[in-house]
Amino acid sequence: MPASAAKQLDHKQRAAEQLLDHYRSNARVLPWRSPPGTAPPDPYRVWLSEVMLQQTTVKAVTPRFERFITRWPTIEALAAASDEEILGEWAGLGYYARARNLIACARDVAKRGGFPDTADGLRELPGIGTYTAAAVAAIAFGRDSCAIDTNIERIVARLNALKDKAAIRAAAEAMVPAGRAGDFAQGMMDLGSAICRPKAPECRSCPLQDECASFALGRPEDFPERKTRQARPHRHGLAYWHERDDAIFLVRRPEKGLLGGMAALPGSEWRHGQAPDDAIATIRHGFTHFTLDLHIVESGAAPPNRGWWQPLAGIDEAGLPSLYKTAVERVLSGRAGKSPVQSPRNA
Repeated sequence: MPASAAKQLDHKQRAAEQLLDHYRSNARVLPWRSPPGTAPPDPYRVWLSEVMLQQTTVKAVTPRFERFITRWPTIEALAAASDEEILGEWAGLGYYARARNLIACARDVAKRGGFPDTADGLRELPGIGTYTAAAVAAIAFGRDSCAIDTNIERIVARLNALKDKAAIRAAAEAMVPAGRAGDFAQGMMDLGSAICRPKAPECRSCPLQDECASFALGRPEDFPERKTRQARPHRHGLAYWHERDDAIFLVRRPEKGLLGGMAALPGSEWRHGQAPDDAIATIRHGFTHFTLDLHIVESGAAPPNRGWWQPLAGIDEAGLPSLYKTAVERVLSGRAGKSPVQSPRNA
């Protein structure tokens, strides 16, 4: 092996050891984890947490994860639950395609009699991509797989002053210590969350500071390459308010598409257009690819054929996603003289 290559390998090995030392002393206590150096956690818990954590914070996920585990303590229990029960429990976590994939995956795993124990096998399951497969294989099964999410990509890019994605992946793979891929992945996740943050990283507190090329350059925030954000188009939609006997009429959205299978107020397609003059409330909401003004309009017509009357006293039991839950709240608060307009938020 050339001397330069050996030196690079030593650099990556040193960084990995320093990370593991830091993780042993500073690991977050999370309900889906086992303490560093102990037996791997239940694959069901690891998989469920990874699905929930996609584009959602640990703070938001933790109580919802605990509710799921209490209600469905095994993959078999989750697989046996109805779509409506699971979608209702998921309500408020956003990115609802995850919930539909969760249902399909749980039923597939239950049929198989358990999770595959390799990254390749896990990738065959519905809704499991390259990162999730590698993370579950490493954390739950002790496989030497390299899980690369945005946190890990950012740390490796800064550590080596890299911007090319292929080079970042190669550097990350070279860092994974044999037999300790699970602790390595979780240590990187913790480091990216608390110290090597996208903005204002706490470099002086970083255990990898001495090995970090971007710190030596004084430009850690230059790595990895920043993405240019494009303006999102804006759309309008109508939601119809049918009320009788202290209940409102709800429907279930089509299985495919945004908020698929979730409870909702009946309404129109979300298209470009203008606000109606007779809206009793307007909810501004941000989705990944567009922003939306959902206008709530009182309807004197008969409600759709398919749906149900949900008592307002039990509206929290309907499993409404954030958009429609906020819509109901704003209509009711508008009656009390409060502003009917809700500030923007992301799905």
